[in-house]
Amino acid sequence: MDRLKRLEILHSTLKTRALILDGGMGTLIQAHQLEEADYRGDRFADLEQEIKGNNDLLVLTQPDIIKGIHKAYLNAGADIIETNTFNSTRVSQADYDLEDLVPELNEVAAQVARDICDEVAAETGITRFVAGVLGPTSKTASISPDVNDPSFRNITFDALVAEYTEATHGLIKGGSDILLIETVFDTLNAKAAIYAVQGVFEELGFELPIMISGTITDASGRTLSGQTAEAFLNSVIHAKPLSVGFNCALGADELRPHIEELSAKANCYVSAHPNAGLPNEFGEYDETPEQTAAIVGEFAQSGFLNIIGGCCGTTPEHIAAIAEQVHKHAPRVIPEIEVACRLAGLEPFTINSQSLFVNVGERANVTGSAKFKRLIKEDKFEEALDVARVQVENGAQVIDINMDEGMLESEEAMVRYLNLIASEPDISRVPIMVDSSKWEIIESGLKCIQGKAIVNSISLKEGKEEFVAKAKVCMRYGAAVVVMAFDELGQADTEKRKNEICAESYRILVDEVGFLPQDIIFDPNIFAVATGIDEHNNYAVDFIESCKFITTNLPHAMISGGVSNVSFSFRGNDPVREAIHSVFLYHAIKNGMGMGIVNAGQLAVYDDLPAELKERVEDVILNKRPDGTDRLLEIAEKYRGDGSVQEVETQEWRNLPVAERLSHALVKGINTFVVEDTEEARHLFERPIQVIEGPLMDGMNVVGDLFGEGKMFLPQVVKSARVMKQAVAYLLPFIEDEKDGESQSQGKILMATVKGDVHDIGKNIVGVVLQCNNFEVVDLGVMVSADKILKTAKEEKCDIIGLSGLITPSLDEMVHVAKEMQRLDFHLPLLIGGATTSKAHTAVKIEPQYQNDVIAYVADASRAVGVAQKLVNPEFKQQFADETHAEYEIVRARNANRKSKPLLSYPAACARAPEISFGDYTPPKPNKLGITVYDDFPLESLVDYIDWTPFFISWELAGKFPRILEDEVVGEAATALYKDAREMLDRIIKDKLFISKGVVGIWPANRKGADDIEVYADESRSEVLETLHQLRQQTNKPAGQPNYSLADFIAPKSGDDSKEDYMGAFAVTSGLEAEALAEQYKTDHDDYNNILMKAIADRLAEAFAECMHAIVRNETWGYASDKDLTNEQLIKEKYQGIRPAPGYPACPDHTEKAALFRLLNPEANAGITLTENFAMFPSASVSGWYFSHPESKYFGLGKIDKDQVEDIAARKDEELHVMERWLAPNLNY
Repeated sequence: MDRLKRLEILHSTLKTRALILDGGMGTLIQAHQLEEADYRGDRFADLEQEIKGNNDLLVLTQPDIIKGIHKAYLNAGADIIETNTFNSTRVSQADYDLEDLVPELNEVAAQVARDICDEVAAETGITRFVAGVLGPTSKTASISPDVNDPSFRNITFDALVAEYTEATHGLIKGGSDILLIETVFDTLNAKAAIYAVQGVFEELGFELPIMISGTITDASGRTLSGQTAEAFLNSVIHAKPLSVGFNCALGADELRPHIEELSAKANCYVSAHPNAGLPNEFGEYDETPEQTAAIVGEFAQSGFLNIIGGCCGTTPEHIAAIAEQVHKHAPRVIPEIEVACRLAGLEPFTINSQSLFVNVGERANVTGSAKFKRLIKEDKFEEALDVARVQVENGAQVIDINMDEGMLESEEAMVRYLNLIASEPDISRVPIMVDSSKWEIIESGLKCIQGKAIVNSISLKEGKEEFVAKAKVCMRYGAAVVVMAFDELGQADTEKRKNEICAESYRILVDEVGFLPQDIIFDPNIFAVATGIDEHNNYAVDFIESCKFITTNLPHAMISGGVSNVSFSFRGNDPVREAIHSVFLYHAIKNGMGMGIVNAGQLAVYDDLPAELKERVEDVILNKRPDGTDRLLEIAEKYRGDGSVQEVETQEWRNLPVAERLSHALVKGINTFVVEDTEEARHLFERPIQVIEGPLMDGMNVVGDLFGEGKMFLPQVVKSARVMKQAVAYLLPFIEDEKDGESQSQGKILMATVKGDVHDIGKNIVGVVLQCNNFEVVDLGVMVSADKILKTAKEEKCDIIGLSGLITPSLDEMVHVAKEMQRLDFHLPLLIGGATTSKAHTAVKIEPQYQNDVIAYVADASRAVGVAQKLVNPEFKQQFADETHAEYEIVRARNANRKSKPLLSYPAACARAPEISFGDYTPPKPNKLGITVYDDFPLESLVDYIDWTPFFISWELAGKFPRILEDEVVGEAATALYKDAREMLDRIIKDKLFISKGVVGIWPANRKGADDIEVYADESRSEVLETLHQLRQQTNKPAGQPNYSLADFIAPKSGDDSKEDYMGAFAVTSGLEAEALAEQYKTDHDDYNNILMKAIADRLAEAFAECMHAIVRNETWGYASDKDLTNEQLIKEKYQGIRPAPGYPACPDHTEKAALFRLLNPEANAGITLTENFAMFPSASVSGWYFSHPESKYFGLGKIDKDQVEDIAARKDEELHVMERWLAPNLNY
């Protein structure tokens, strides 16, 4: 059978079942216990050097052994046999002085594998395939072997290409069907292999499938050269591989999360060939075939795999067991992956339709930064690294590097600088843009970058032939490319020329070269304006209009440019230049510019520009008047410039014995004297651990008793914990010196806010209460993956796992953790808590996924201790488990028997929309349309808007403010807490500890259909910025009661009631600083102020939202005059209009936050980001929509039926199951 026929069978088989790869070669060679003479054979008997251990040589000296190993794997069920060529490159064979054998080693190894595969295929009737192996070599192109010179490399990209080219020729000549680039620990080595293989294909005139398999080296989840799984995928996917996967270093169990990630993100097949577990202390592998097969069988069951085999420690028995398990399941189906530009440094960076503006750092450029140029010329490369580092710290998502300077050895400088960057993870985590006007410098730069880079730039300047050649080279290196609007006639300076050249370039690249359109970034040339030359006046307008053409006519292509060029006329006047950049970007981004080379640390906010300066810059950028330049020059010179609460207590208790003083301090929460008292106590005991076990625990027991009896409240307990933690922290060094001192805790509890969720106040409070009751708490923080939770629980030998979450998607993540605990056979209790959780959800959704131990829903902190104590006490645990399980059975039965109330059909619900007539109503026109940014909003303005009642609720003190301060039961605790809160609030304001930021937008809008709202770019209403998808109540209400949707409050686009309407959006945060300040308190063992700081930040964010709504109602939109409303009236919403938030009752679809963020760009305008589950960070952030209609009101959506879910899925162009996941709490089916 010829190779072409075999490849047809390979591709067709992959569609029907997973293919089995063979197992470890070295493992079976070792079993033969070969000696030096065996390795030499007759042919190499007279060699002077030792060659024992050169396993690749055995294809020449012991071919029957290698053939026998191959046959054993084929008989075990292997479909693909790997050639014995892991070290068959010159650099690896140099260890044995046998470099000249490389061509023969590869060809013969492939022939040996080919022959036995054909022999077994003839016997069995099952086609077998040979994978020609290209190993990683013993050298690395991304890492320096010299600790004193991080820029040094012991092998170059070109040398690796030559090595791999020679090996590839031999493997193909010998009969390989596939080329397998495997055990990749340095992605740059793999890119050299890809480059070589593609070069051989071009030379031979045909191609073979390429498999690529990386190596995650340890628990960090990264390759040896530092890349994450997704970054690795992005860096090699240009090879258009048959498969991408991982092998070696880890066992299947440890490899699972990385294979799972590839499975979800790779648009090719996925492979895995793990080790037989992790090696023992003797370097041997103990995992049995059954154990390995059980793990990878679950991979197949979960739909992760297309190709599976084994690496170190695996044998034919392992492969047979794997084949038996895997063949029970259908192969992985390659998912539809969204079209996006997927770049990589050490970490992935995806630019898609939802991405905000991408800042390309410009300062590591000798042509644009005098400082950088000086450092490079003075050979101060280490200092020059700080220039790039600062850019990344200031928000640059890509770093542009340019060394084009006449007095520099530019190519050498580029290579050295890029090699140095590779050793700096805080810089190299982002993608690199290699920038040069000299092609040889660009290519040398690409040879240093393991990630997926951007080339800046290529163009039609030297004709189509040169353009195509360079584009093909960029594809070979796996780089995205900036394409300049430049042809043989010169740079495009008019809109017409820009559009023509970009369209022609796009057609050539996409249609002729096969370049991915999402990897094309057009630079339509930003030229300086305000030069005094009339012909230059329209340059900015030409660029801005060209952006619109590209966005509309050249699908998926992006737009970038060197923004500083536009202000070149005002060099030396940084404030005016920043204003020009800001205005220019404001208009260009609206037309589709998604990326720019800018100084991320020096970008003025458009809305913060002085009115006079903004007006005159607008005149210049938009070429509004012929005297625009002169008028800007008139005022330019005006703008030139450089560019803990102490407790007050009576001192009588200080006269008590030290043990009583410590107990008193704990109960009262006084930390003023904790260090000196702890030190004094240490000298009274034989061992420092006895201070903890004695007076400190005595005091905490009193605290626990008082809390349990309701005589002490949460804020007081947290203060007590602060004293305890600070005392223990002081004693720890003395305990460590003893080495054997160990206090006996009640148990160890791991706590984490699940992946995608950033809220942790409640979790922190529960942790403190548990610690007060002598539990050891391992707090993993927020956004914690299931993998990390479970791995840490094992490593820390925890007794209980506790999960927390506030947003709805966290419920799914908790279910996932429970499933993983069952799959991994955990036997630990699982606690569930957080605002979004409930007993019903725990019983119905979570408990059925985990049968090995107890799952307990914990409603609040006061109940956590009792539950935890029962779970760690064998005497009480079984009874508690039985009671809980029985209770959940009742909940499940009640839920199953609960007949869903019949809902209206979705069309019927739409027909029952409220009768809001727009005929006699004129929607108020806003005073200001578009975006308004509030940077550093005065905190003192927010104090009167604070609603304090939720603050006390977060501390589990029930009662409305201010009446709670007089409450007979909690009044004293509430008053003390309020006093501390006001003091901290005063300090936050006085010392400007927070920088509150917000962004508001108002746009023309109209209802489209029943439940969609179109938001328009301007009053022409011709360009739809976003379509917002609303949901409608489907409850069958009594006659006369309508079924509401938020869309009802916006005038329809067409029909008798059509009117020009508007809607708004906002996003505000009390400041990123709150997170850092709170974390510092935690570091200082001060949980009280940690939680207090976060709780106040939350209140300030809500107050900011309320204040902003008032400003919008009265000024920005100006449809109301209610400035004199009291805080109580504001809390009761005694005003016109509403501000509902995505994810809350009226619009529970969290995914609508993506549209809100695209409209407002809060990441750039207010420093607020979204997690993958649509939680906002900082957590003290609020966002939502503005509706102005006088009949607009808040409502709860309630339950909805499948017909509406199908409808919104279609409207959003989303899969039904995805919408069902996000709307799970609202589903009636």
